[in-house]
Amino acid sequence: MLGEYRIVGRRASEIAASVERGVGSGELAPGQVLPPMRELAEHLGVNPNTVAAAYRTLRERGVIETAGRRGSRVRPLPATTARGAIRIEAPPGVRDVGEGNPDPALLPPLEAALTAAARHNTDHPALYGQAPVDEEFARLARAALTADGVPEGPLAVTSGALDAIERVLAAHLRPGDAVAVEDPGWGSVLDLVPALGLTVVPVALDDDGPLPEAVERALGGGARALVVTCRAQNPTGAAVGAERAAELRRVLSRHPDVLLIEDDHGHGFVDVPLRPLAGATGHWALVRSAAKAYGPDLRVASLTGDAVTLDRVLGRQRLGPGWVSRLLQRAVAHLWRTGAVDTPAVAAAYGRRRDALVRALAERGVGAHGRSGMNVWVPVREETGAVARLLHAGWAVAPGARFRLATGPGVRLTVSGLAMADIGPLADAVAAASGPVAARAHG
Repeated sequence: MLGEYRIVGRRASEIAASVERGVGSGELAPGQVLPPMRELAEHLGVNPNTVAAAYRTLRERGVIETAGRRGSRVRPLPATTARGAIRIEAPPGVRDVGEGNPDPALLPPLEAALTAAARHNTDHPALYGQAPVDEEFARLARAALTADGVPEGPLAVTSGALDAIERVLAAHLRPGDAVAVEDPGWGSVLDLVPALGLTVVPVALDDDGPLPEAVERALGGGARALVVTCRAQNPTGAAVGAERAAELRRVLSRHPDVLLIEDDHGHGFVDVPLRPLAGATGHWALVRSAAKAYGPDLRVASLTGDAVTLDRVLGRQRLGPGWVSRLLQRAVAHLWRTGAVDTPAVAAAYGRRRDALVRALAERGVGAHGRSGMNVWVPVREETGAVARLLHAGWAVAPGARFRLATGPGVRLTVSGLAMADIGPLADAVAAASGPVAARAHG
């Protein structure tokens, strides 16, 4: 039925465990089609409802995905194999431009902020039963959102952007629902969606963000949610401009029941204006993480959205962690209030390196993308060979497989750790490793 591998079990839990064992051992490969439920039930001598329950459990665990009449199959990267594991370790003497970290020299010192938060806690101890969002944090976060044209809405605080995205998806969707995501896109989201038992629908994008026709196709095909990165898109650097935002709003207006999630992780380190889509549908959320601008270990993100969505998120949060440390919220508020990050200067520092690399690659006949943020996406003819050749040349890059679904092969380069003197040698190595690839919309 499945080559040499035999699914066994009489109970739903036993059948699900059998499939998971096969996936974990590699005997059931990514993309492997599973038997139709009735066929497997007959083979095992059980009720079809038992197999249906087993498959439902596997979907909810992110092990398999179901695509209507095309049946169920092992998802391309099971939840037990995160895309983050697809990385190239940089041996001694090799420069690592694949990690995606910010430049530590551009992050603010945290001593004063943490000290101020600790002193405030001495006078006003954070105890059970208090509001989950610090008053000053909420005031400053809302002022910044309003200044960028984000509609009024309640505010929550989450442990980073991915935590917010997970909570919002779980607040509205159920296993089997389809979610439209950017392709290429943030690997953690591409892992998270199927891990929640949801189905990923790839949406192509260009340097201005998701293509309206691709979004229309995904939503018209039944996708119940859309996740968009407003600016500094990972891995391509795309940023939604005014014209594209208007086009996307028109598309979304035709699908008012779709859940819209915007990830503005670029806030604080990019100077491309925010063009929010928030409010284009009935249920929406926009999240801003402090990670890239203020430090990855500050697990703090502000989340706003419509009243129903935020009520559900806050209610579920109360039953889990309860709240994100108000000490950390006060520290981030101190950083905001004191202007600890000079956003134009930080954006310019990343922009000089990013733009120089894109220009240098173009001069060598290599098309690359990097409109904003700290990453450059380079389409290549053949990914594995390009990564290996770059490693041999002294550069460890991020394989495109971490970020893509239907789009063609590529590599991601992070410019954070580059000096201007590094641009030419890196461009030479990429040109030699990648081969010419025609410019095109991603996906």
